[in-house]
Amino acid sequence: MPSPLPITLDRSAKTPLSEQIRKAIAVAIDNGVLVPGARLPSWLDLAAQLGVARGTVRAAYDKLADAQHIVSSKTNGTTVARRPSKAAKPDTPVMPGSVAEMFQDLSGQGHFRMGVPAQDVLPAKLLARIRARAVRAELSAVSRTNDLRGEIELRREIAAHLAIARGLECSPAQIVITSGFSGGLGLALRVLGLEGRRAWMEDPGFPLTRKGLELARLALAPIPVDANGIDVEYGLKHAPDAALAVVTPGQQAPLGPPLSAKRRAQLLDWAAQSGAWIIEDDYLGELQLAGRAAPALASLDRNGCVIHLGSFSKTISPTLRLGFLVAPEPLAAQFADVATCLAPAPGPAVQLSTAEFMRDGHYIRHLRRTKRAYCERRDALTAALGSWSNDVRVAGLAVMLALPDKTDDVAIARQALAHGLAPAPLSPWYASPQRGQPGLLLGIATAPDRGVQAACKHLFEAIRSQGRSEGAPAARRVRKGATR
Repeated sequence: MPSPLPITLDRSAKTPLSEQIRKAIAVAIDNGVLVPGARLPSWLDLAAQLGVARGTVRAAYDKLADAQHIVSSKTNGTTVARRPSKAAKPDTPVMPGSVAEMFQDLSGQGHFRMGVPAQDVLPAKLLARIRARAVRAELSAVSRTNDLRGEIELRREIAAHLAIARGLECSPAQIVITSGFSGGLGLALRVLGLEGRRAWMEDPGFPLTRKGLELARLALAPIPVDANGIDVEYGLKHAPDAALAVVTPGQQAPLGPPLSAKRRAQLLDWAAQSGAWIIEDDYLGELQLAGRAAPALASLDRNGCVIHLGSFSKTISPTLRLGFLVAPEPLAAQFADVATCLAPAPGPAVQLSTAEFMRDGHYIRHLRRTKRAYCERRDALTAALGSWSNDVRVAGLAVMLALPDKTDDVAIARQALAHGLAPAPLSPWYASPQRGQPGLLLGIATAPDRGVQAACKHLFEAIRSQGRSEGAPAARRVRKGATR
């Protein structure tokens, strides 16, 4: 016979009696008081024991059965289900150290944060209205079959925008909607299937891209970057057998220079002659502050070797997790198959609302307003930093502040968080951070409209404090007029 269960009911509580019964039995099972195979009273007997209605106990038993805590049969009655035992968690701390963990640790909210656009220039109310309509349309059309490459409305708008803004002629059939840049990178690496081959990676370059290539089991060949972008001749000399190059030709991340015309031609020639692929990370698109943006590298590709990746993270918001990939025409069908089976596009609402935002001209107007606002912030920030250091230069949507050799820029970035500042350290962008140039990257989009002088003062206090802790007067060496 089953033993009475350890259940105490509180009839004055707001929690229904059936839920109190369910929870008490579930806790007893989880804690090992009721072992697998133990027989429970029938719901009729338990109702009599507890002095409650039969339906109350039956409802609790039904929920426990749905959660696979108990099983019932005519021969054995109601018993505790047999479930896999929980493995004991190791009593060892998880040690940080990966690039992804470090960047997450340093991505706190604050002025100068990189990778996010300014919120005050975003037409949030307009976007909310458009998004609400798209959600209603999505819910009213749940039975329709969606193209897992992405909504055709958005792919058409992107194709039209790329032709005008990036000089890239492509058809909607070549476009796949992705979950941001990382989704596009993963899709491209899956289709290309280059595991075990070598890949050129800009040095310095985006750490999460480097980590992604490593996870895809590519052997990385770090290629230096100078004022003309990635050094193609260095790559040809040191890693001519590479099967892939991942580049940011519009504005090199993080140093900022566009890839020169000569090196664009060299890179495309190398890919065409060696059968290699190029992944173009067009992370800023046309959102460049100095003059007109250079055309996309893919617009110059005549051999179908460039895969163009873009996103709306910098122009609208990274929370959309919305990007796109332009596949070379011969690979369009293969990209469509892999996307359909392994990397479907985000939900229709975010796509349809973005398509409407672009189609009605709001996107272009938003970009114009954003550029004007960012130019003003760039000028104010460089002027404020100039009061402290001569080693300041604009790098895309960031201002780069170089620091003396052997300065711990990661420690300075962590210390700056205490002042509500979130600059990014430069050294982790290098393949070998110990040999990389230390510095800080200050996001222009999140620079304060007011109080930029005070924010820079707090930043240099953090630099000075770190210099004292290291026994080196770092702050003095970055003051105006100092030499390195």
